[in-house]
Amino acid sequence: MARGFLLGKFLPPHQGHVLLCDFARDYVEDLTILVCSLPRDPIPGALRFAWMRELFPEARVVHLTDEVPQAPSEHPDFWPIWRGIVKRAHPEPIDFVFASESYGHRLAAEVGGRFVPVDPPRFAVPAAGRDVLGDPFAHWDRIPAPVRPHFVKQICLFGPESTGKSTLARRLAAHFDTLFVPEYGRTHTEHFGTGCSLEDLVLIARGHGALTAAAARQANRILLLDTDPVLTAVWSDMLLGERDPRLDHIARPADLYLNCDVDVPWIDDGTRYFPDPEMRARFARRCQAELTGRNLPHLTLTGDWEERFRQAVAAIVDRFPQLAATTGSRSPAPSLPQG
Repeated sequence: MARGFLLGKFLPPHQGHVLLCDFARDYVEDLTILVCSLPRDPIPGALRFAWMRELFPEARVVHLTDEVPQAPSEHPDFWPIWRGIVKRAHPEPIDFVFASESYGHRLAAEVGGRFVPVDPPRFAVPAAGRDVLGDPFAHWDRIPAPVRPHFVKQICLFGPESTGKSTLARRLAAHFDTLFVPEYGRTHTEHFGTGCSLEDLVLIARGHGALTAAAARQANRILLLDTDPVLTAVWSDMLLGERDPRLDHIARPADLYLNCDVDVPWIDDGTRYFPDPEMRARFARRCQAELTGRNLPHLTLTGDWEERFRQAVAAIVDRFPQLAATTGSRSPAPSLPQG
């Protein structure tokens, strides 16, 4: 059985790394991948380790967290140190060492294997970790699906009911050629009725989070959200006059909130609660207070439907200017499939 070894920082993993690892996986029967990280790295090593394990579940993926020299000039015993590291990660004899860089020659000699160069000029997949990290939107097609959620920017359509959030989410997703996440609360109430308890609202918030995480793997740079768990907390206040403490602990709020004002007609679609103008105004005040209280980046959208759309596009491009150079406008854009 042929055994192989490769290492890298994978900061972040990109399609060039995938090519290297796929090549090695097909070249040998037993492959060890060493993920090297330092505490000061801009992406936590544990996260990169998890990504590589997901990308290559059949390989032995090992995480190195030791503070060790990164170049021969940093320590006189650089190569003995790294020889010991490789031995701990892969105790068995190593037949082949894979790399796209010249260090592979010396590393292979140190561990008793044969160096196998893999596309050193980067002709097959022109990608470099520093470029992807520096401008992920410009190198989006080089980022594997498990890694993309880390770089996806989430934009949440926020505000009271009947203010155009769902329509805006769909239109904005089409404009920016990406996905939108439909309101999970509507899905819940369509199946279980509109009478919501505290536990129902916690489940709705959990559904929002899970659907968002799933869609982020398929999104194109940004992801539009039709409401989110933060708005579920406001709904709890409005419906029940209280909220479960779990609704105050959102793992990842959106990167931008577009708060839709109530200066448009209320439309009854059979699932709505607050037609009274005073209640709508109260709902709007609570939404604004929630965003301000959590110190979340937001902008209020006003005016008719077309004006809201124009304001939303301008706000998104202003917040994420790199979008202007990397995305186009296509239609239609689907929500995440639910069937």
